[in-house]
Amino acid sequence: MVTYFVVQSFQRGKKGMLIADQPKQARDRAHCEYLAERLAASAASVVAFSRTGEPETGAWDDAVVLAVHGELPAELLELAG
Repeated sequence: MVTYFVVQSFQRGKKGMLIADQPKQARDRAHCEYLAERLAASAASVVAFSRTGEPETGAWDDAVVLAVHGELPAELLELAG
């Protein structure tokens, strides 16, 4: 089993739509939460999450949301709720 920690930030595009930036991988939970907080200062919204699974088999648990800053796109709100 392996756990990946990821921070996804979003910028406001034309007409107010949120546009995903390149996701950033973190070393661990603390680093993930730290990156999310830092990116929140310059992004419209940020979500930090982890995902655990087996890369060899493709079996992955649902993502676990660690931190949210700002407004998330509707499709992510459904996943985070």
